[in-house]
Parts: sequence; structure tokens; C-alpha cells
Amino acid sequence: MARYEAITAAVEAEAAAPRPSLGFLRRLVGKRVAMAALVVIVIIYLAGILAPVVAPYGFADTDFANTFAGPSLEHPLGTDRLGRDMLSRVMWASQTTIIISAAALLTGGLALGVGLGLLAGYSGGRVDNLIMRVADAFFGLPEILLLLLITATIRPRVDDLFDNFNGWPVLGTLNQQGLPDYFLIFGALSLFGWVGMARIVRSQVLALRETDYVMAARAAGARTPRVLFHHLLPNVTNLIVVAVTFSLGAIAGTEIALTWLGIGIQPPHPSFGVMIFDGSGLTNLRAHPSLMLVPAVVVAALLFSFNLLGDALNDVLNPHRR
Repeated sequence: MARYEAITAAVEAEAAAPRPSLGFLRRLVGKRVAMAALVVIVIIYLAGILAPVVAPYGFADTDFANTFAGPSLEHPLGTDRLGRDMLSRVMWASQTTIIISAAALLTGGLALGVGLGLLAGYSGGRVDNLIMRVADAFFGLPEILLLLLITATIRPRVDDLFDNFNGWPVLGTLNQQGLPDYFLIFGALSLFGWVGMARIVRSQVLALRETDYVMAARAAGARTPRVLFHHLLPNVTNLIVVAVTFSLGAIAGTEIALTWLGIGIQPPHPSFGVMIFDGSGLTNLRAHPSLMLVPAVVVAALLFSFNLLGDALNDVLNPHRR
């Protein structure tokens, strides 16, 4: 009888608990700036996803008879020093940013960040202290310098590892398309990308673990995984959505910075960092400013749009700011 009453209390308390509502979509649509930012993000992401199909040229197609060409019907954004179509390279560079951002976010921000944040906030005690001290250690380290060190020192080993897959039906083809570079960059970014997400989730779970529906679920005999992912996770989704929006912009910016420094995605596959670096020389800026302006404008638009969208999501999902 007591068990039945505990289960009933858990169901009733959880039903009354605050849950993410689709009503935020209506509030989000009412924000014109957020919608404009979302349109920019969708256009850039679709261009990257559909690059193999809709890009006018391949990312390595050269035309030495048509170098440094201005905008035209054949090349809407002109060509670079090797006669490569700038529009096509921007689209392929968008694909690079999407792959790195999605992989780093799924492995670092969501898998590690959300999982460790839930565990730390719910368990408390030694488990919480251990996870948070590790997070503090990562947070206190100079991220960019360590990413530079990691990617520079581990790259030969990663290349040797993936060389063993050359000739395989799928992995062999992916190796030729830069799989080792992608793996190295998103792996390094995931190593540091979980800290912020874990702290955000932990802080919310600390407040939720003493609520009636969580305590009733525990009294009913619910195991820790069920409490974490069935009772707590749905109630921190709002914060996760906002954090993901900001994280995508931050990860994209870091990937571009690493590539600009020469340790990210390596040629011939295009990246915004490589394109900005190639066009950033003083001679190029004076004679052909579009070589740097084109990728720089796309990058600025993408990062700015993520920030605007994140602010808007924070407004519509945070009940204290509506």
C-alpha cells in the first residue's frame, strides 16, 4: 500500500513539475531578430550539408587561366589564386564547420557534459566533488594553448592510426577526405567542451533533486538512471537548448581559429580558417580583398547569428525574462 501511494505521488508530482512547452516556439517566432538569425544559420548549414550536390565546382577544382577573377555568372564570388571557385569553397568550408561542430557537441557537450552534470548534481558528495574538481582543472587550463599542443603532438600518431585503414571500402575513402583531421580536431574540442555544459546542468539538478516528484520517485524504488534521464533530464532541457546554441558558435569559432593557426583541417579540403589565412596577407588585402572578406563575412554572420539566437532562446525559455 505504501509503495502504491509513493508511485502515485511520484506520477502526480511529476505531472505538476515544470516541463518544456512548445509554446516557446510561438514566442520565438514573434522575435524578428531571432528569426533572421535562424534563417542565416539554416542557409549556411544547408549550403554545407548539400555542398556535394549543389556546389557549382569541387573544392579542389582549379582553373589557372582564370585566377583572381572577379564576380561573374560563372563564378558569383570570384576565384582565388589557383582559379578555384570561391562560392564552392565557402560551401565546402561550411560543411567542415558543421561536421566539427556537430561531432564535438554530441561527444563533449551532450554526452559528457549533460551526463556528468546530471550525475554530479544528483549524487552530490564525493562523486560531485570529484567531477567538479576535474572540471575546475580543465577550466583553469589555457584552452587554446593546450589545444595547440595536443593537436600538434598527437597528429602524427593519429595519421599513422588511420593509415592502417587505407584501402578499406569506406574508411579508405574517408581518409582521403580528411577524416584524421576531423577526428583530431573534434576530439580535442570535446576534451574541453563538456565543462560549461556540466556546470549548467549540475546547478539546475541541485535545485531539482529535492523536489517532490524526484523524492517520490526515489521512494518508489526508481533506480538512479531512471531518475536522471526520465525525471530530471526533461526538466533541464530548456537550459540545454540555450547552452547548445551558444556552444555551436563557440566550437565553430575555435575550429576556425585552430585551422587559421595551421593545425586544424589541412588542405586541400577547405576550411574558413584556411581561406582567411590564405587571403590575409598584406599584398592580398590590397590587391584582392575579397579573398579574405568573403569567408570572414560568412564566419562573422554565422557566429553573430548564433549569439542572437541564443539570446532570444534565453528570453523565451527563461520564465523570469518573459
